[in-house]
Amino acid sequence: MNILIVDDEEIVRDALSDLLRREGFHPQAVRTGEEALLLLEREEVDVILLDIMLPGMGGFEVLRQIRSRDPDQVVIVVTAYSSIEGAITAMRDGAFHYISKPFKNEEVVLTIRRGLEQRQLTAENRALRAQLGQRFGIDNLIGKSAAMRSVYDLVRLAAPSRSNILVLGESGTGKELVAKAIHHHSHRARGPFITFNSGSMPPDLLESNLFGHVRGAFTGAIANKKGLFQLADGGSIFFDEIGNIPLETQAKLLRVIQEKEFMHVGGVDVIRVDVRIIAATNADLEALVRQGSFREDLFYRLNVITIPLPALRERREDIPLLAATSSPAMRRRTRSRSGRSLPPPWSCCSTTAGRATCGSSRTRSSGRSSSPKGRRSTSRSCPPRCAAPPKRRGRRPCRRRASRCARR
Repeated sequence: MNILIVDDEEIVRDALSDLLRREGFHPQAVRTGEEALLLLEREEVDVILLDIMLPGMGGFEVLRQIRSRDPDQVVIVVTAYSSIEGAITAMRDGAFHYISKPFKNEEVVLTIRRGLEQRQLTAENRALRAQLGQRFGIDNLIGKSAAMRSVYDLVRLAAPSRSNILVLGESGTGKELVAKAIHHHSHRARGPFITFNSGSMPPDLLESNLFGHVRGAFTGAIANKKGLFQLADGGSIFFDEIGNIPLETQAKLLRVIQEKEFMHVGGVDVIRVDVRIIAATNADLEALVRQGSFREDLFYRLNVITIPLPALRERREDIPLLAATSSPAMRRRTRSRSGRSLPPPWSCCSTTAGRATCGSSRTRSSGRSSSPKGRRSTSRSCPPRCAAPPKRRGRRPCRRRASRCARR
């Protein structure tokens, strides 16, 4: 791990360099902030130990420039001029930690290790978000027909905007995949993406899940609970089958869209959120508006950008591509970890003399006797995982008669 030491005192640079070498790090020391910025342009550094009182460019200015170039850079401020104001300023400018001189070696090493853990977690988080964006990006949508190319264009145009989006299509056309692609191509990609099935619960639980509730709001509300809107703050919430929401809940949903605020069930405090709504339905919302089962003002609030999804029968040229893409996944599901096909459930059983026996069955004798009557044969049945296939019922052979014939 590369550690950069920025300090104008030579004795401090030498002491920190020796300490870090003993701990297995690779330290580099410079005297001024200008030298540090030039070195950062050429090499990658994991943690920076930065003194505040530097000749030329001050430590706070160096800190601000480092953070502007790399917002994830871990910078630990080390200075003899410790004060509450200096610590607050350093933390506000993005410093990871603040150490005052004279310092303890254990404190410096422990702080550096914590900074390395923070940098590693940040890198892993960035990599996971990149993988998530690839998984739910536009490339995850399968199709090369003209209808699907039109969907791709609409997703690219709609994702950067702040408007609500309505996705229309039959069941199984990929409405949720389109919603995830919109979210991961927008400026809210770092925020949460929450899916909510609008028709899967009664109205009382519906409002409790959407807006949350306070303790004692209803029977069974034994503690405060955050709603999905509060959890999706800064991100997107996907309403699947928006046409199934009751009218009384539609009015509250309309207020969230217009005012960006709501109240918990049974609460009096107003909670403000910044959430983008992506709604989907397989129903004709305009017909529901004419019937009076869906609010017209809510329909126009949601129907800002509409993305219609074609059914598979309308894009038959995509069927070979879908089959080629799904076949490897289906084969992987039907194979074991070793890559071989899974054996049938009765593969551990063998058939002997027209009768299925299992490797776990055995015959034991209850005692020795000269007569065959003194022997008793007991056989375990096959376990459920290796149960033999059913056989046709028939007359079982008599063992006793067969053994007498053999003695004769």
